[in-house]
Amino acid sequence: MNAPPTTALQHPAEQEQRTTRQRAVVAMLRPLLPAHALLWTDEETLPYECDGLTAYRQQPLAVALPEDEEQVAAVLKACHALKVPVVARGAGTGLSGGALPHAMGLTLSLAKFNRIVKLDPHTRTARVQCGVRNLAISEAAAPFGLYYAPDPSSQIACTIGGNVAENSGGVHCLKYGLTLHNVMRIRGFTVDGQAIEFGSEALDCPGLDLLSVVVGSEGMLAVITEVTVKLVPKPQLARCIMASFDDIRKAGDAVAQIIAAGIIPAGLEMMDKPMTAAVEDFVHAGYDLSAEAILLCESDGTPEEVKEEIGRMLDVLAGAGATRMEVSKDEAQRLTFWSGRKNAFPASGRISPDYMCMDSTIPRKRLADILLAIAEMEKKYGLRCANVFHAGDGNLHPLILFDANDPDQLHRCELFGADILETSVALGGTVTGEHGVGIEKLNSMCVQFSPDEREQMLALKRAFDPAEGLNPGKVIPTLHRCAEYGKMHVSKGMLPFPGLERF
Repeated sequence: MNAPPTTALQHPAEQEQRTTRQRAVVAMLRPLLPAHALLWTDEETLPYECDGLTAYRQQPLAVALPEDEEQVAAVLKACHALKVPVVARGAGTGLSGGALPHAMGLTLSLAKFNRIVKLDPHTRTARVQCGVRNLAISEAAAPFGLYYAPDPSSQIACTIGGNVAENSGGVHCLKYGLTLHNVMRIRGFTVDGQAIEFGSEALDCPGLDLLSVVVGSEGMLAVITEVTVKLVPKPQLARCIMASFDDIRKAGDAVAQIIAAGIIPAGLEMMDKPMTAAVEDFVHAGYDLSAEAILLCESDGTPEEVKEEIGRMLDVLAGAGATRMEVSKDEAQRLTFWSGRKNAFPASGRISPDYMCMDSTIPRKRLADILLAIAEMEKKYGLRCANVFHAGDGNLHPLILFDANDPDQLHRCELFGADILETSVALGGTVTGEHGVGIEKLNSMCVQFSPDEREQMLALKRAFDPAEGLNPGKVIPTLHRCAEYGKMHVSKGMLPFPGLERF
C-alpha cells in the first residue's frame, strides 16, 4: 500500500494554496451554519485527522457539524459550487480509512444527527437519524421485546450511517444478515445537495433496486441522513458453546462441518491462540489458553429449538476433534463468553502500540489454509498477528501488531496486510467483508478486479457524482495506480499470484 499524504504539506506554495482555499471555504460556510458548527483551526480539526485506521492522518480544510437536513443541503450545495471535495464522517470507528479527510476538502460530521425519529413495534421498524449508535437502537427497542440484529464489535460507539456506508455485519450476521438485509429505506442528499431516497418502508419499491447499491458505497454516492431499519423479536433463549481444538485445521474443518450439517448458528466465531491469550488477560472470559483455536457457537430460539440445535452442534464438534466443550449455563455466562470476542480489538491494543485490522473473506473450507499462511507471513515480515474470524461466513479479521512510530514496521505491516488480502483472493475469497476498502485496500482492489470492472465501478459513481466530489480517491483505484502496483509485485517477486502480470 502507498501511504496517503500527511498533514504537513511539503512546499510553501502548497501551504499558501491550502490557506487561501481554507479562507474561501470558511467564508462560504459561515453564513450557513451556527458559529459553533464550523471548525477550521488546526487545534479544532486535529480530532478529525483519521478514523480507526490511525496509521494514516490528514487534517481537512474545515469541519462542518450541521444540525438539520437543511444545513446539510446548504453545505453540499456551497461545496459543489466551489468544487470543494466533501468527506462524510460518522463516529470515526471505521478501520479502512474511509473517513480520512481530503487535504483540500471539507469533513462533514453528522454526529449531531442522533435522534430516533420513530420506533414502531407493530411494523417492527425504527426510523433513525444517521448518527444514532448501533446499540442505541436495540436499547430503545428492548421494552417492546425487539432489537436490531447486526452487531459489529464497535456497536457501543459506531453509528447506523457508518454501518450503512460499510455494510457492517457482526458476530450474529451468519443467521440474521448484514446491514443490507436489515435496512428498508435510506434518505440522504446527492453531492449537489438534492434530497434522495433509496428503498421503501413497503416490501418493495418501484424502479431500480438502488438500496443495495448505496449500502456499502462508503460515502461515495450520497450523504446519508436517515435510515429505516428492521427490528426482530428477541429470542426466548440463547446458549453458547465454547469449543477448544488442539489443531487449527480441525477447528476450521469443524466450521465447515457445522454448516454442511444444515445448521445455521446464531453466531459462529473463531479465535486463534495468540488472540485467545490477549483477550483472556483482558476480560477473563474463561477461555482455554491451551487450545490452538477456540470456536464460539451460539443457538437461539425457543427452549426446545435451542436444546435440539445445541445437541446437534455438540455432536458435530466432537466428531471434528474438539478437545473441550462447555455450554453456557445461563445468560450471564453466555455474555461472558461473547465479551472476549467483542473485546478482541481493545485487547490487542493492550499488547501492541498499534495494530492494523484486516478484513478479507474466504470460503469457509479454507479457514485453516489462510491461518497457516498467515503464520508463515509472520516469519516473513517479522511481525506478530492475532486472528479472530466471523468463521461462519468466512470473514477474517487478522490484527497485525506493530509500532507506527517505526517507519520500517509500518512498511512491513502494509506489505503483510496486502499479502493477507491477496492470498485470500488466491484462495477464492475477496479483499473485504465489512470494513470497506477506503484507502487501506486500494492497491488490493487491483488484484481482485480487472480494469473493465473498475471502470464500471467508476461509471456508477459518476452517475451519482459526475465531478467525483464525494469522498474522492477512495475505494476505486485508478488504472495508473494498479499498473504501478502490478509492476512492483512482478519486479520484486513479492507474491506468486496469477494475473498480476496483466497490469
